[in-house]
Amino acid sequence: MWIIMETIINKVSQSGLQTIDLEELYEEAPRVLLDIKEQLYMGLMLKEKEFREYVKTHNWEQYRGCLVAVTCSTDAIVPTWAYMLISNKLSGIAKMHVFGNLEELENMLYRTKIDRMDMEPFRDQRVVVKGCSHKPVPVSAYVYLTEKLTPLVKSIMYGEPCSTVPVYKRP
Repeated sequence: MWIIMETIINKVSQSGLQTIDLEELYEEAPRVLLDIKEQLYMGLMLKEKEFREYVKTHNWEQYRGCLVAVTCSTDAIVPTWAYMLISNKLSGIAKMHVFGNLEELENMLYRTKIDRMDMEPFRDQRVVVKGCSHKPVPVSAYVYLTEKLTPLVKSIMYGEPCSTVPVYKRP
């Protein structure tokens, strides 16, 4: 009886592919939507005196360490300074706050994290942007990352190193 010993070679690890997992950029903090519609007079407009009283007496500490999206979900007349007052109160308390909905908050979070990434290690490399994730990664993050990588890399693929979809290849 002959025993044949074969060495298993991990071709994926030897391929020189650089993998980026956007899920690793997920910010672990509570997300909060701060909708000011309840502060409107008759649901239509903002009254300065009443709104300033709301801003003065509202419990801003509840947003400590949170990621906050500030919006008004009704079609109402809201002056810009009202959002500025809220932003002033959230500064130094919320981890981050944006004007918009929770989706726009998530987009901004990923854009900020991608902007902070050092792209130089990917120069002239073959890059796989991991596709499967257990945490929510917005499509906008994949689009923005592709925009940042395209001028630098040899190629961009999407998926898993063992099964990818080609996205870009330098001519």
